[in-house]
Amino acid sequence: MPRRKISRRALLSACAEPSAEDGRDPRFDQREGSGKVPNRKALQVCAQVERTLLGVFPELGDEVLRDLLIDSVTPAPNAARLLVTVRKPPGINADAVLEHLQRAHGKLRAEAVAALHRRRAPDLLFRVVE
Repeated sequence: MPRRKISRRALLSACAEPSAEDGRDPRFDQREGSGKVPNRKALQVCAQVERTLLGVFPELGDEVLRDLLIDSVTPAPNAARLLVTVRKPPGINADAVLEHLQRAHGKLRAEAVAALHRRRAPDLLFRVVE
């Protein structure tokens, strides 16, 4: 059975206001919010590192690091280096927190690498916020 071609005039008469989108195949329309995340893998690595560090901080035996909360882990500028933003507990100096984090940097990075399954281990940078 031959396909019947709809004329442009019949197509435009079926709508109240003709626009540029009339007559287009809806399969080719871009849906809003359904795009791919450009750095999905980097965000997955950040989430894994965050979960790992939340479990490691209490186990280190350091009183300052035990009470830290992780605010965010973001790629800085890519997944080879991650910026870990921590929220310090009240009553503790931010410089002291950074000093303790630098002392435990090797242990924290080793624990994060053990949780990840990657060829190259990301470097961790720390930032302390109030």
